[in-house]
Amino acid sequence: MTKIIDLPDTSYVLPGNRACAGCGIGIGLRQITAALEGQMVMTVPASCLTVFGGMYPISSVEVPWVNVAFPSTAAAATGLAAGLRATGKADKMTVLAMAGDGGTGDIGIQALSGAAERNEDFIYLCYDNEAYMNTGTQRSGLTPSGARTTTTWAGKRENPKDLPAIMEAHNVPYVASTSAVFPEDVYDKVVKARAIHGLRYIHMNTPCPSGWSFDPKDTVRLGKMAVDAGIVVLYEAAAGEFRLTGRSKTLAKAGLQATVADYVATQGRFKGMTAETIADVQAWVDARWARYLVRDAG
Repeated sequence: MTKIIDLPDTSYVLPGNRACAGCGIGIGLRQITAALEGQMVMTVPASCLTVFGGMYPISSVEVPWVNVAFPSTAAAATGLAAGLRATGKADKMTVLAMAGDGGTGDIGIQALSGAAERNEDFIYLCYDNEAYMNTGTQRSGLTPSGARTTTTWAGKRENPKDLPAIMEAHNVPYVASTSAVFPEDVYDKVVKARAIHGLRYIHMNTPCPSGWSFDPKDTVRLGKMAVDAGIVVLYEAAAGEFRLTGRSKTLAKAGLQATVADYVATQGRFKGMTAETIADVQAWVDARWARYLVRDAG
């Protein structure tokens, strides 16, 4: 695993953008673009990510960037990949489709599923800030149980979709789960995905101070707590093998270091969450973590 001190100094994300203070996307985006060495073309739908590179004439990203409609990220990436093949540039450039949880797991899942079934040649990275943050903090299919949004004032009742598992079920060659606050884990997984042909899916948890209601200075702390509690798990699945990575691999031996109750107490979006709901979520987290431990190939 790459050490933080050894991460590239070169950055394709420039100072100055329209993102909220403390936005976790920028942390991840810097490592994603560095891992691809800028040899890439991005396709991005209407989303929080758009404020980094798509608000003319302001752009803070030094890579080719195509803005597309909300549901069409994977469809556009399919076309870009075909264009690179037709022009003989497929071995030199990587197509990166990057969308949020709503644009991936709800509005964009049809195009993504189709591309996965065809095993199209691009990387799809979902940055998961757990709601439709760019349009006003509405709940998505990946919003956690108990979270308050503008469409779930009493707290969402359902647990989130497991999108990495859905992508695994498509039998794509590489699926990974990571967190923006572990830059070395993000970097290593994008580097690995770059070397693989076919559709590669990476799911990146991305803390959102504005939508989750916490102090922007705590982005990294909360992101790490989510992993310590087993709410977010770092892993990869490739060639039929499942493997925990980074901090999650350490926790597999040491045990989880935080609880759901610890985690929800740090964010205003969980205000009013009942003890019963917390216990239900803890049981859901524990059961999933147990399944991951069984699957881990070490």
